Amino acid sequence: MTLTKALFELTDKVALITGGNGGIGFSIAKGLGQAGAKIIVAGRNRNKSEQATKKLADLAISAVSVEIDVTQKDSVTKAFGETNDKFGRLDILVNNAGIAIRKMPQEYNLEEWNDVINTNLTGAHLCCQQAYNLMVESGGGKIINIGSMTSIFGSDWVSPYSASKGGIVQLTKSLAIAWANRNIQVNSILPGWIHTDLTETYKTTRMKRYLEIKQRIPRGHWGEPDDIAGAAIFLSSHASDYVTGTSIIVDGGYSIN
Repeated sequence: MTLTKALFELTDKVALITGGNGGIGFSIAKGLGQAGAKIIVAGRNRNKSEQATKKLADLAISAVSVEIDVTQKDSVTKAFGETNDKFGRLDILVNNAGIAIRKMPQEYNLEEWNDVINTNLTGAHLCCQQAYNLMVESGGGKIINIGSMTSIFGSDWVSPYSASKGGIVQLTKSLAIAWANRNIQVNSILPGWIHTDLTETYKTTRMKRYLEIKQRIPRGHWGEPDDIAGAAIFLSSHASDYVTGTSIIVDGGYSIN
């Protein structure tokens, strides 16, 4: 095996991806699986998760699904318990589950605010706690938290989403410091404008804004979910053993233009 292959090899690593049944989460699951990892697709929609595992199986990727509601502590505990029962370990956690509600800040009610914060930030915290317990037992691991461009700058129409994704970066840094001596590396990926269910309305009902965004991106086009997989493979592998507490921006250059 060459040094390069050894650095990025994930054979027999166990990876759990929340929100892994579609969009960015599915592409990360596919990428990690193609690098050799055993995949756990974790999501609220059992049927959608089972369909995702079938798609992965068609690509010769070992995958199972677990039901999880990241806003509910008991559900998170159960999902990670099932993972441990089946595999006896957890090597990689990708916190990808997330929602967005588009309104101006003054229009949100408390329930909507809490739904976004609890899903995007508190849910990641709960999953990280459970992952820590399993990773310590096996000598370490990798945690990847999915942030956003709004982790680094604000957005008038999605203030709770921006707050939650800003929190993801600070949570990542804090856990990286706290768990470094346990050989757990914690990093985040900040995707740019990616074609997903969350951004679909831009292309269908807000074409002017869609084209404005496209024009600002130095690479000249919106990203696809598969564009995030490479960063996830790196942060899941031995190639990133000395990388912790950092954020990798994958946005085609949007944030620097």
